[in-house]
Amino acid sequence: MLKLSDIRLAEKCDFPRLRQIAAGVLGVPESSIHELQIHKLSVDARRKPDVRFVYTLLVSVDGEHEIHAGGASVDAGDAGGAEAAGAAGYVGDAGDARPGDPPDSGDAGYYRLPRKNISVYTQQERYAFPSPFIADPGIPPVIVGTGPAGLFAALCLAEAGVKCVILERGQPVERRVRDVSRFWSGGGLDISSNVQFGEGGAGTFSDGKLSTGINDRRIRFVLENFVRFGAPEEILYLAKPHIGTDKLRGVVRAVRERITELGCDVRFGHRLDDVSIWDGALRSITVEGDGAVYELAADKLVLAPGNSARDTFGMLYKRGVRLSPKDFAVGVRIEHLQRDIDETQYSRATLSSGKRFPASDYKLAVRLRNGRAVYTFCVCPGGCVVASASEQGGVVTNGMSNYARDGENISGALLVSVTQEDFGRGALDGVEFQRGLERAAFIAGGGNYCAPAQLVGDFLNKRASTGHGKTAPTYAPGVKYCSLWDVLPGFLSEALCEALPELSKRVACFSDPDAVMTAVETRSSCPLRIERENCESVNVRGIFPCGEGAGYAGGIMSAAVDGIKCAEQIALAISSAR
Repeated sequence: MLKLSDIRLAEKCDFPRLRQIAAGVLGVPESSIHELQIHKLSVDARRKPDVRFVYTLLVSVDGEHEIHAGGASVDAGDAGGAEAAGAAGYVGDAGDARPGDPPDSGDAGYYRLPRKNISVYTQQERYAFPSPFIADPGIPPVIVGTGPAGLFAALCLAEAGVKCVILERGQPVERRVRDVSRFWSGGGLDISSNVQFGEGGAGTFSDGKLSTGINDRRIRFVLENFVRFGAPEEILYLAKPHIGTDKLRGVVRAVRERITELGCDVRFGHRLDDVSIWDGALRSITVEGDGAVYELAADKLVLAPGNSARDTFGMLYKRGVRLSPKDFAVGVRIEHLQRDIDETQYSRATLSSGKRFPASDYKLAVRLRNGRAVYTFCVCPGGCVVASASEQGGVVTNGMSNYARDGENISGALLVSVTQEDFGRGALDGVEFQRGLERAAFIAGGGNYCAPAQLVGDFLNKRASTGHGKTAPTYAPGVKYCSLWDVLPGFLSEALCEALPELSKRVACFSDPDAVMTAVETRSSCPLRIERENCESVNVRGIFPCGEGAGYAGGIMSAAVDGIKCAEQIALAISSAR
């Protein structure tokens, strides 16, 4: 196949149009194209108002060798080539024109991609889970947690023939949605079925982002399985893929149905209560579920509890499993009108042209004078701020978007880095630091899970807010306006105050006086790490910590990849014991 890179189009195109464009770029009839795939799609808004959709296409075509060897060009008079390309808005850079041709001339232009943008595509080796066995391991592996790490560990093992026991303290996604909706409507908090706990993990109530900073060959495998279980196929090629909370729920349910079909025992409402360790190895676990406490034989435990499983961390610490504190970040959710961010990112002229672009987002960071970092995280275009508490007497915020991202607001976490100098050097000190912030927010919000909120303009001027401006907060059950300077520790407020004007130099409306900050965001990452080597606990054989709750991942994709790695080690252990 040939790879056609950096094809810049004024509008998003369907496959028939892309086929025309590819034929035009290559100077061949459409009939000679046997296969066309979108390899990558992004939006380039750096040259506003000339915003472009940037495609990389994979094309299987007759005479690939000759085309690649000789370069590809399109004569403007070729109805199947340049006319199609021009109609779609493709214009080569001025430097791409032939000598003597006027640059950017659509009438007499001779459009072509530079030769460097046409290459032979070499298919990367596809990842396959190593499964050299179809054997009964004797004692079934146990997986704790059904977030991305736990689900992908279970799926890989089950499809390799290993029937696992899966424990989830929360409820299946269907019931979990009802429990969360009741809480958001002012009902009681279920400490086992909420935004943090339940099938799918915390990511089930998020934007369903699949972007990641890791580079791993398992990423494509994860994406393909998401598509296999119902996610949109476009996640395979979008530069910033997302599923949305509405579609992600169906994907999670489909994965559960598959692993159940393969013989796995999925137990909802069952919480890991204790572990029994003998001579440095796991021997059994104690589980609380269905109104009883029971012991379960276990010598291989995938521990993927999520970063809010504070009781589990305490139990592991008590049992001597080696934990260590790590740096993390806390802060607030900040909300703007989506149209304001769109106008900043795309320009008003672009939006008034009638062309449709995806809801824009941002990714911002600044290093303060004292060395502390302030940055945005988990930005949810067209989304809302959600109540994410998992403990009585604490307020926690997070962000969520549906697949369409068609809400009025955009929200993002605005976080300040914290270190062991801020919260202490004990393994569980970071947990207590988070808990203290959440309790302060609970009190400031009125003690009913409403959240304290303040307008950015008031925050910068250190005066309490009394209501909202053009940006209405979306947090449910509701907000209580106040001064966040009275809620947050001084160093956090000072860091946010210094950072906001600096971040506005990147996105002009970021410190809009009517933007709303809602406190407090504390669960962006785990404040500790369960020490491991080759995915196994460094001091307890048979425990395989993974995912965000173990301190080794930071999002859906990295957690899923980490779960696969742990499953690989369990597969190796089972096959070695045969």
